[in-house]
Amino acid sequence: MQPSKVNKHRIIFHIDMNCFYASVEMAHNPSLKGKPLAIAGNPEERKGIIVTSSYEARGKGVKTTMPIWQAKKLCPDLILMRPNFDRYRAASREIFKMLAEITPYVQPVSIDEGYMDITDTIYAKDPLVTANQLQQRILSELDIPCSIGIAPNKFLAKMASDMKKPLGITVLRKREVEKLLWPMSVEEMYGIGEKTAQKLNSIEIKTIGDLAKKNVYELKQLLGVNGERLQNRANGIDNRLVDPEAVHDFKSIGSSQTLPHDSTDVTELMQLIHELVDNVERRVKRKEAAGKTVQITIRYHDRKTITRSKKLYNYIDNHAEILFVAKELFEQHWNEAPVRLLGVSLQDMETKRNIGEQLDLFTYETIEKKEKLKVTVDKLTKKYGSNIITSQKNKNENQENQQPRTSFQKDFLDDYKKP
Repeated sequence: MQPSKVNKHRIIFHIDMNCFYASVEMAHNPSLKGKPLAIAGNPEERKGIIVTSSYEARGKGVKTTMPIWQAKKLCPDLILMRPNFDRYRAASREIFKMLAEITPYVQPVSIDEGYMDITDTIYAKDPLVTANQLQQRILSELDIPCSIGIAPNKFLAKMASDMKKPLGITVLRKREVEKLLWPMSVEEMYGIGEKTAQKLNSIEIKTIGDLAKKNVYELKQLLGVNGERLQNRANGIDNRLVDPEAVHDFKSIGSSQTLPHDSTDVTELMQLIHELVDNVERRVKRKEAAGKTVQITIRYHDRKTITRSKKLYNYIDNHAEILFVAKELFEQHWNEAPVRLLGVSLQDMETKRNIGEQLDLFTYETIEKKEKLKVTVDKLTKKYGSNIITSQKNKNENQENQQPRTSFQKDFLDDYKKP
């Protein structure tokens, strides 16, 4: 069975949970409903950042990635909670099971959003009824609100789901693009970040309509092939299929974290790199994969961001090897200015079953011993937890002080399995 073809009029849903983490906590504890609630790391010490917040908190100016101290200043009665990722994962799995009961063509994008293609299902006869029933089912069974965008392609469905929140259902047809999307500022278009918006503004592109009508050659000169792709989207053109297998595709695995304060403390920065590499290694093992390129990201206090990478001769997948290259890159390229965010990723990924490692007589025994050691460590970790094997330096570290990883949204996709 294949998804409906591009030239067929498709019916695509984009489902987006509203304030997902906060909504899950409210469902778990109804006394939180109607109150300004924020999910954040290390709230007791007013460190860390806001991961997400309820609409009541947002109405007071609380925003994602805002430092806790600033959020409390804007909203003194803000309720702060640590994230409960197990709870969020469980809720997300239940939601995606509901989607999969409607169509096999479900493509998760993150823990709280995904696409559905209902074109070739019995539900295609009345998409609005289907969307309303799905929205109400998620609300009644899980007590979690969502918004749904309905459109002939993924881009328009995504734009539609953002138009009415919370509990919105919006239909966006291609013939309505000029009226509804073109007047919007280019910064509001999905797929355009702050830097791309600045580049577009520099050539007098202020609205989505400006982008739609701009000379394509000029756009390609500015943004490469992405310039033409963005212009197509601005005109409502998007031929991507809803691909259930896309969740398993990956080019890189990474983890990043914003520090609670600007830091030049080498010990603190190196400790964070250790933690980021731990997270990368865990996800790499879950994927049963390896990579050949290590990349670090450094964002400074003035928001200037650099990325530096090193390509290796062999594939690597373990903590020590990833850490060695990451630390080397950091030491080479950090200019000693205060750091606000660090990231580590392993790129040029490949699954181990596709890596034909040739073991000769001299390397086999060493590699076999390493693999046996890894298996033993993994068994101990599963039985006693990740802290059972640690360096003396880290024994006194308080695990509770770790900030939520900004990669968690994508990290969830590693666990996604079709029902």
